[in-house]
Amino acid sequence: MTEDVESENSPMSLSFSGSGFLALYQIGAVQALWELAPDILKSAPKVYGASAGSLIAAAVVCRTNLDELQKTFFEAAMEARKTMHGLLFPCFNATRILHKALLKLLPDNAHQLTTGRLHVALTRLSDGKNILVSDYKSKEEVMQVLICSCFVPFYSGVVPPSFRGVRYIDGGLTNFQPLFDLKSMITVSPFTGEIDICPRDCPVSHLCLQICNTSFQLSVENLCRVSYSLFPPSSMILNEFVCQGYKDAILYLNTNTVTYIPVRLMTGTVKSI
Repeated sequence: MTEDVESENSPMSLSFSGSGFLALYQIGAVQALWELAPDILKSAPKVYGASAGSLIAAAVVCRTNLDELQKTFFEAAMEARKTMHGLLFPCFNATRILHKALLKLLPDNAHQLTTGRLHVALTRLSDGKNILVSDYKSKEEVMQVLICSCFVPFYSGVVPPSFRGVRYIDGGLTNFQPLFDLKSMITVSPFTGEIDICPRDCPVSHLCLQICNTSFQLSVENLCRVSYSLFPPSSMILNEFVCQGYKDAILYLNTNTVTYIPVRLMTGTVKSI
């Protein structure tokens, strides 16, 4: 899909990368933006997301209660840790947990709020092609697209979910950070790279790779984050990612001279909007 070049004065769109359980980092970043620069989120003409990042993108568009979304991730992580057996989670039904959460978190008019604004990356099972979906006819379709984008083969289950009769798997496999190189885009990722809002471990040019349509810094810290995204650590460590996302979003606002009301950096769990 080819994007029109937007003028410098146009509102910035948003892109949330695949993130697994580290979507909690993105929740922290969104919390900071809601509190300090809400116009960035309100005026974004398009909000993109892949894999778990699509859930955060949907939360921005539908203005989902971030406390409830954060709670859902913590509960899912706790369930995953309890049922962890080697590389597979035979007792951990991620799709069932996600469907139940979306049914509760998304408003009944989610399809009206998201059509034309929420762009979700999917990987078509039949040919491995990446698809961006932005048209929804019902709340159930919004839910199905998000479930498809988050479906990691074997990790989430054996039979991939479908949308309008076509089976899809994790959108992050073929489009990890949708349109991450577009100038009129604010990118958010829990992995260090040439991303607008992300952790900063060392100079971003240090061993930075361009893979799966994203920028990824090859470092011990980043490899550890990859592990955490699938195999969640303790709630205390996950909460640190929430706070880190909040702080990194503030750093972005300061660096880009966005006007906002200064607040004391959080040391605990991010509050709801």
